Amino acid sequence: MFRTKPIEHLIENSQGEHGLRRVLRPYELVLLGIGAVVGTGIFVITGVAAAEYSGPSIILSFVIAGLICILAALCYAEFSAMVPVAGSAYTYCYASLGEIWAWIIGWDLILEYAVSISAVAVGWSAYVVNLLADVGIILPPALINPPGVAGGLVNIPAILIILAITAVLIIGMKESARLNTLIVVINVAIILLFLALGYGHIDAVNWHPFMPFGWSGVFAGAAIVFFAYIGFDAVLTAAEEVENPQKNLPRGIIISVVIVMVLYVVVAAVLTGMVPSADFLKTGAPVAYALDRIGITWGAAVISVGALCGITSVILVTLYGQTRIFFAMARDGLLPSFFSEIHATFQTPAKVTLVVGLVTALLAGFVSLEVIAELVNIGTLAAFIIVAFGILVLRRSQPLRNRPFRCPCMPWIPILCIGSCAGLILMLPSLTQLRFVVWMLIGLSLYFVFGSKNSNNREVRNPG
Repeated sequence: MFRTKPIEHLIENSQGEHGLRRVLRPYELVLLGIGAVVGTGIFVITGVAAAEYSGPSIILSFVIAGLICILAALCYAEFSAMVPVAGSAYTYCYASLGEIWAWIIGWDLILEYAVSISAVAVGWSAYVVNLLADVGIILPPALINPPGVAGGLVNIPAILIILAITAVLIIGMKESARLNTLIVVINVAIILLFLALGYGHIDAVNWHPFMPFGWSGVFAGAAIVFFAYIGFDAVLTAAEEVENPQKNLPRGIIISVVIVMVLYVVVAAVLTGMVPSADFLKTGAPVAYALDRIGITWGAAVISVGALCGITSVILVTLYGQTRIFFAMARDGLLPSFFSEIHATFQTPAKVTLVVGLVTALLAGFVSLEVIAELVNIGTLAAFIIVAFGILVLRRSQPLRNRPFRCPCMPWIPILCIGSCAGLILMLPSLTQLRFVVWMLIGLSLYFVFGSKNSNNREVRNPG
């Protein structure tokens, strides 16, 4: 249960009939990271956190959350260069901490990715419904809401977008990367348009008081806007499909996190300078709302299209990441082998992609997810803590192993990562923490019933 899997064994498993093709170029990897993050956070969470937690100091909240992500990114980067295999944090923990910890983080990531896919798809649906309403097409409430919400029966748009992206992912990773590149370019262009339009309408009065809720509000805001950064680790689920992974993975993850943090901080500064923070309580689309307030209605419409693009890219990359986590766990025997089968024509894990797409589509269509942000946040923070701890363990247990990228300032960066993530977890509601514990207990039960008995790491433990 506590036996680690040798890195050589992990790399060997990634080759042959259960291996994936290396088709991603460095710039596609960076855009994958940006596409995973710039979406719901910048177009939705910014206003919520500014209005209820931080006020104009949401700028500092984004900086704090971004710096914590950079600490985690440096730890992830060292692992990714050593173990360029699908699975991200799950695979890294298998190599450093052992099978039980690998299962725990894998189960944790299933929560993070699956719930996030469904939640973001619901947000995508809301934007589509609003855009259609603007051109006079009103969809019936029964077809745009889940049961129990405003007379709803099923959220059809949310289901359709997940199924469409599932089909793209099945066809091939190269095609998926091209679609993501197009979406990210459009998205960033629209964000730059907002900055250009909004800069001239900044009123410094709106930045006073800068910290209406004090430092406690800044850190509480950081715990909430952390949702905006979630997804950057999806870059590492592409480890097995990127060219020259030892060099490109560390660069890709660090560059994508830095670019996203700069975008978030600048947008937050312009946004809170244009409109008083308290006004964002009135809307779930703060960027478009701010342009409406200053009379640039056409800009608000364009921003809504950009939000739609951004949310689409988040769904694509998150769904991709979820399938690769399942794929890696199944290849190790911790989940049924069905999930690790490669399609003969497309050379993608088509079966697991279809299953994940169907399950998340059903969640998005029929379930009301009211606590998504907190649940996803706590899952990601827990993953960061375990990965940082794994770096400390591996440095001690295998000090001579070749590390193409080395996390700097050891051991302080992993320690700071662990402490800061634990601090943000404590800032989340106690009910969220309880739900997370229950989810982990369910996962441990499944491990002892199936995973521990079918793990192919038994061959390593008992070679005879």
